[in-house]
Amino acid sequence: MMMDNLGMGHGMGFMGMIFYMLSWLLILAGIVLLVKWLVTRGKGADEDGETALDILKKRYARGEITKEEFEQRRKDLNQENHGGPA
Repeated sequence: MMMDNLGMGHGMGFMGMIFYMLSWLLILAGIVLLVKWLVTRGKGADEDGETALDILKKRYARGEITKEEFEQRRKDLNQENHGGPA
């Protein structure tokens, strides 16, 4: 009886199976990262995860802007986030 692939049967053997599974894992990881990037890029957060409202609150807490400025800018941000007039 003659055996192909040194007794491994047909195909690429164990290493081929490992390579095949790793390829699919890399493809799946790429899809997950792409979806994550697409979802988070529209959130309005900077690299640290801070939104414009977070930054506004910090500026108000440090006394850089007055209460009136804070309220107006907060209203402006809420209009932008909820599709109000630009």
